[in-house]
Amino acid sequence: MFELPELINLSKQINDTLVGKKITRGELGNSPHKFVWYNLDHADFAKLIRGKTVKPSYVKGRWLFIPVDPGYILVLGEFGGKLTYLPDHEKPEKYHLWIEFENLTSMSLVIQMWGVIELYKKGKELERQHIKNMRPDPLHKDFTEKYFLKIIDSLIAEGKRSVKGLLTQDQILPGIGNSMAQEIMFIARLHPKRELKDLKKSERVRLFETINQTIHNAIQLGGRQDEVDFFNQPGQYKRLMNSRVVGKPCSVCGAPIQKMQYLGGTCVYCPICQKL
Repeated sequence: MFELPELINLSKQINDTLVGKKITRGELGNSPHKFVWYNLDHADFAKLIRGKTVKPSYVKGRWLFIPVDPGYILVLGEFGGKLTYLPDHEKPEKYHLWIEFENLTSMSLVIQMWGVIELYKKGKELERQHIKNMRPDPLHKDFTEKYFLKIIDSLIAEGKRSVKGLLTQDQILPGIGNSMAQEIMFIARLHPKRELKDLKKSERVRLFETINQTIHNAIQLGGRQDEVDFFNQPGQYKRLMNSRVVGKPCSVCGAPIQKMQYLGGTCVYCPICQKL
């Protein structure tokens, strides 16, 4: 699944490649997928997208917004797979979204796992669940140390919440998924099950700094190596914590890396560097 670093990179590449191009055709998926959600039927989407011009895209959390003028915005959200630029006059055999431009280039989206593909009149997308009232993501100007520490205090007041729960649940920190959360927890030396109320002030500040540093580092490297960009090239951010390192020595202390199931996903961690 794409997280904030991959989406930021995709948005930059879309803006470098597609802005100003006029859409000649647009089609929703020709491959049934029960976990791809559309808000329009095929005919309405094709009618509304035709003739529109691509404007600069932007990202909020794990949602990619591509304005198409006049008056509409294409929303791709909470998705994984391949969003690919096709420079030649070609149409893929399988797709969940395909858009052709007047110079006969195109882009396609093939969803893996799940995802949202929706077209709204401008402004209406802000009424959508998960977009409406979205909190600042780690790249937002309001995502400051003061804001972050206040979020932790409010979660503690509400009841029990772990470090992983802070990073991955309820869109508290939009843009971070299970993959980047494991990187952040390892670098910050925090166990996934560590309760927020038990964190010292210095650990909370270190977690904030680690979130910023890790996200920016992954962006600079074009996203994770196990995801591809708009030109079907893998990112250069090599994950420290994934299933391939389970049982191998920790790069810091040498202890065997372990894994567990927690909060709906696998957690890979070092039992020494990330003591509970």
